[in-house]
Amino acid sequence: MMVIFAEATIAGLQHAMEQGECTSFQLVRYYMERIAAFDQQGPGINSVLELNPDALHLAEAADAQRRLGQVRGPLHGIPVLLKDNIQTADNMHTSAGSLALKDHYAGEDAFLVKKLREAGAIILGKANMTEWANFMADDMISGYSSRGGQVLNPYGADLYAGGSSTGSGASVAIDVTTVAVGTETSGSILSPAIHNSVVGIKPTLGRISRSGIIPLAHSQDTAGPMARTVADAAALLGVLCGYDPQDAATGSAAGLEEPDFTVHLDKDGLKGARIGVPRSEHLDPLTDEERELFESLLEEIRGAGAVIVDPVEIPSLEELSGHCSKVFYYEFKAGINAYLGRLPDGLPVHTLEELIAFNEAHADEALKYGQQVLIRSEATSGKLTEPEYLLHRLADLRLSRTEGIDCAMQRHQLDALLFPNTAGDEIAAKAGYPSIAVPGGYLRSGMPFGVMFTGGAFAEPVLIKLAYAFEQLRPRRKPPVLG
Repeated sequence: MMVIFAEATIAGLQHAMEQGECTSFQLVRYYMERIAAFDQQGPGINSVLELNPDALHLAEAADAQRRLGQVRGPLHGIPVLLKDNIQTADNMHTSAGSLALKDHYAGEDAFLVKKLREAGAIILGKANMTEWANFMADDMISGYSSRGGQVLNPYGADLYAGGSSTGSGASVAIDVTTVAVGTETSGSILSPAIHNSVVGIKPTLGRISRSGIIPLAHSQDTAGPMARTVADAAALLGVLCGYDPQDAATGSAAGLEEPDFTVHLDKDGLKGARIGVPRSEHLDPLTDEERELFESLLEEIRGAGAVIVDPVEIPSLEELSGHCSKVFYYEFKAGINAYLGRLPDGLPVHTLEELIAFNEAHADEALKYGQQVLIRSEATSGKLTEPEYLLHRLADLRLSRTEGIDCAMQRHQLDALLFPNTAGDEIAAKAGYPSIAVPGGYLRSGMPFGVMFTGGAFAEPVLIKLAYAFEQLRPRRKPPVLG
């Protein structure tokens, strides 16, 4: 059974289950054994915050449906871990890693969870995360939550573990789940994907509904898939997408629905593609070792038939780097007050002000790194009619879209921009545009290194094609050594 399950892909598992070589029940049991051995003991990666007590029952149900010929799609019987800010209406909590919400049981599934259940996927559990999606304290260590503790990078306990979907990325890396769902406001899917040597897709804002996800900033929040291969990430993305009348942003994808993103997997996808490299702004901060590795990857991409446009200037980058946007502070206060205000009376917090007070009252447990960011958010009016908010929001859009990514791509007729690691995650996040992070190798320290393909609005099909073709050039990802 180990031969089938170790580092297994969605397609491989489906084939094995169709042939009667394994069951979903056996797969869930395999992941439970690995969680015990490597996540909670051994190296103690600590990526899984909570296991779904119904996971084995769900697996048995999926197996029974398969025997009856009722397979619902490519994710039928496939385990999925969810970041702890994604609601599930079951026997698991939804806490965003906080002690204040440690007793919160959601009354309704997030829209994306409903989609997963409809597709026959098994909600395996909740992944640990950086508390409040890393919008709590100035010096918060990535991957730390007061409820769940610290997530470690499986490639080295002293290595950076990536943005706030840390548990989602690490869990995929150590093979305690087939795939996982993270969320991103700015870099929180892409960063842990790069630093845990997995694939992460941050989709266009509106591809995936945000309803039922604890908010940070509605102008940039999105969920997205994390997987060990581009094919698996594409398969999961197709299931997560869909129009949700409770989330107006999903209406922007009308006419652009993609029920199956795996049709864009093309091993020759780099041939003839025009890929731009914003060199001076994003390569200058690299170390000599990182720059050498990135240049070698560029040569491989060029050798696969891509046209590398180098350098490409993003006109707004200098102004954007000096633009201290206050959008997050306003949107967080407005969004979190609305979310907390709908929670049951028995919970201890229903406003941001009460959350801050709760943390202060439980400082020894809840404030290891402080809560300066929460306090700054509370200091705003939280009103989205404030001139400061409106002007900063419009500036974000102008600098990231009109004078940023759109301008660069149109000027050079590009299919995508290419960045080392997550160097361009901020501008893409502000624009609400898609990116896909793919493993690219390792530094001498053992730290994973990767590249990020970024495109314009709803360019996921193009990015998946490019990333898959890059992935197929040669094996790059190596599983972490867990002892």
